[in-house]
Amino acid sequence: MINIVLVEPEIHPNTGNIARLCAATGAALHLVEPLGFRIDAASIKRAGLDYWPYVKLHRYPSLRDFMQCHGERRLWYFTTKASISYTTVEYQIGDYLLFGSETSGLPKELLEASPQRCLRIPMSNRYVRSLNLANCAAIALYEALRQLGYSDDSCSSSS
Repeated sequence: MINIVLVEPEIHPNTGNIARLCAATGAALHLVEPLGFRIDAASIKRAGLDYWPYVKLHRYPSLRDFMQCHGERRLWYFTTKASISYTTVEYQIGDYLLFGSETSGLPKELLEASPQRCLRIPMSNRYVRSLNLANCAAIALYEALRQLGYSDDSCSSSS
């Protein structure tokens, strides 16, 4: 299983798309607060998000709390500021793919403390600052799953 970690996500449709991605692939979703929206039962029902019961969801009150629980694991930080391509990493079962908020990304201190963990999805940078958060999560997750031999059969047998 691969873990998707959203640090202080702000835009609920992005998180909803990523939750659907996790439900479809068996990846776990970790949400680090504060969130820019609510994901209580009433909000989910109102949005028609019937796949949330299939999401392996974990929540943390802060990045510090997340790091206390998982800081010794294989963490990969996705950022436009990295020089290492996300395709050069050899992903392993249990890896954590971290993505920052839509407006500010991951904290600078986190990136500077572990530049060898910082990964970049290539783009020209001529017209846009970054890709959409949900698109980045999908690109990264499917590369990890491709390397690990993911298929529809492997997904359904692990759920």
